[in-house]
Order: sequence, then C-alpha cells, then structure tokens
Amino acid sequence: MTTGPQIMASQRSTAMQSSLIRTIAEKGMGQQNILPMWFGEGCWPSSEQAVEAAAAALRAGDHFYQPNSGRLSLRQAIAEYQSRLYGSGISSRRITVTASGMQGLALAAQAIADHGDRVVVLGPVWPNLAECFKLVGARVETVSLTANCGRWQLDMQRLLDKLTSDTTAVLVNSPNNPTGWVMQQEEQLQLLEHCRRHGIWIVADEVYARLCRGSDHAPSFLGIASDEDRLIAINSFSKTWSMTGWRLGWITAPPAFESVLADLTEFNIAGPAGFIQRAGEVMLQQGEAEVRLLQQRLTQAYTVLAERLAAMNGLSFLRPDGAFYCFFAIDGMSDSMQGASSLLAETGLGLAPGRAFGPEGEGHLRLCYAQPPAAIHDACDRLQSWLDSRQQQPG
Repeated sequence: MTTGPQIMASQRSTAMQSSLIRTIAEKGMGQQNILPMWFGEGCWPSSEQAVEAAAAALRAGDHFYQPNSGRLSLRQAIAEYQSRLYGSGISSRRITVTASGMQGLALAAQAIADHGDRVVVLGPVWPNLAECFKLVGARVETVSLTANCGRWQLDMQRLLDKLTSDTTAVLVNSPNNPTGWVMQQEEQLQLLEHCRRHGIWIVADEVYARLCRGSDHAPSFLGIASDEDRLIAINSFSKTWSMTGWRLGWITAPPAFESVLADLTEFNIAGPAGFIQRAGEVMLQQGEAEVRLLQQRLTQAYTVLAERLAAMNGLSFLRPDGAFYCFFAIDGMSDSMQGASSLLAETGLGLAPGRAFGPEGEGHLRLCYAQPPAAIHDACDRLQSWLDSRQQQPG
C-alpha cells in the first residue's frame, strides 16, 4: 500500500500551544443547559448605534478597500478620544487601526521582535499575548504577580532585575486578564524610566482600560510617555463597547512606526472593513453612555458574585481591581484542566482553566462575570453544587 507525501507544517506553527480556554469551550459548545463563562465576552449585544452606523455605511456604498493604517477619520477619533481620556496630546499619525486587539498584538510582535529576542511578560496572563511573540521566534520569560493583602500585586524590583540590556520588550496587560490586577501610575512611571535607560520596548495591552472598578479608567502609559518612547499600546472595541464579534481595535505607537505598521497590515489583512470602522468611529464620538452602562452592569454583577464566592467553602479569590473576571483558587485542585472539565460535565458551567494563563495560574478557574445577576446566581449555584460534590468524594 502506498501513501502520499507527508504534509509537514512549519516548526513555528507546530510549536504553538493550543488555547486551553478554547479546548474547554469546544467541549461545551452545542450542548444543552450550558452556562458559558469561559471567554472574555459579555452577554449584552452591541449598541444599536454601532449597528445602524455600519448598516448606513453599507447602504451608502462603503464596500471597498481602506487605507492600510485605517480610515483617517477613525484614526483622528481614536487620537482625540485617548487625548481626552489621558490628558495628553496624541496625534493620528500614531494610530494604526487593526482587526481586533489580537491582531494589534500580532503586528506589534512582528514589528519589534526577531528570532531569539528576549521578551518578559507579567503572569498569569491571557495566553495569546505571549504566544504571538513566540510565533515570531522570541524567547518569552515570565515574572509572576504575587498575592499580598488580599490583592494581586507586582514585585517591581523583581521585574526590573529581569529587564536587562539584552531584553527586547516587556509585555504588560493592565487591567490584567485573568487576575484583574491594575498597574498604578507610579509603577508605570518607574517601569518607563527603566526601559528608557535600557532601550526596552513596552507593549501595553490596555483593552480593559475603561473597566476599572472605582474609576472611570485605569492608568495608562499613554498618559506619561512621549511620542518617541518605545511604547506600543494596544486597545480594542471588543470589551468597552461590547463589540467582540466586530473585530476592530487599534495600536498607538511612535510616529516613526506609522509606515512600518502600515506595511505589516498590508501583508496580514490589508485592514478592517470600512463599514466596521465607521461603527467604531460613531461609538467613540457618541457611545459614552454605552460605556457608562457597561460599567454599571459590571459593578452590579461583581457585587453579587463577590458576595456569593465569599460565602463558599473550598475556594478563595483575590479582589480584582479591573477587567471583568474573578480568578479563584480551588482548594486541593492541582489540575485546572481536569477541574474545568469536571465542572462542565457535572454542572454545565463553563469556566476557563487557570493553567491556560501559564503555570502561575494552575489551581485556579476564571469566571467572566459580564452577565446579569440572575446568570451570576445560576453560575454560583452550579459552582457550589460541584464544590459540595468534591468535598463528599473519598480521599
């Protein structure tokens, strides 16, 4: 019996680590009575303002290719929005429109990292952030957040000691997915000054910037950095404006990178659709009420969830200061993939396994609480039932 030639994928693609979040989700998708809280996605649909803006643009004939860096009117709207938010002048030259925050991270990796370059990331962290740098051949090392006084905190000196002259970039996700940790402005300034001295890039994943409990927005490097600093900030319409499926985001980078990112965009996707860009522009200009509504909904959801989790035996969690997750440790759980699979099979509650966010997350589960109170109560009832069944098991 003869066989055809063996089809080989590249070493780069075969070295990728599959997303364990997606692995759990695909186990539950299509099943009955599933409560999916595994992805970083709220249950609320996008604003009718965004829908109508996109539909109107389509009806008006907005069907054609767009500039590689994005439509100028959207770039200007993003620059004005960030300048208002952070009190700093940001020009549209610094803005590159992307097809999602994820694509923005991928472009950043392609723009600044070469094979063998050393990159440091703060963990636990959303796996895609590190993986897109590994895909371009970078060596990624992790500095772990630590538990202190009931919150996740950063040992700044430990991080700075890692950031030596042979480091290409440091990756900072704040507010952090999955922990909800928020980097304070004083910490950002200390890190920025250190990176300036050593010529290190800061890649700031700020997609949860407006989801900061007790504040309108989290501190941002954009509020303290100059145009020429080695800073690339990534943002997205997905979380703040409930537009996950639209796939629209942006990069803020030094003006000198305008043409570099434009060329990279050309050779990746050649830019998001114009009618989607129009929807993003309208939300920046007219959608602040939608942001406030989401902030209120998340405050209500977290209040319910925190009260329920605090009353449960068998788990513990550190208070999140931002994003929309609770990341909690399960007593005695050493395999979070097995734990998440068991929880899904026995109760229909779909949560993300902590190991998906690196070894620092093992023993934890992540719950996305961007849901109405009734769904939060349902999730907690299922979780309590599972915890009770674990405690009754022998051994």
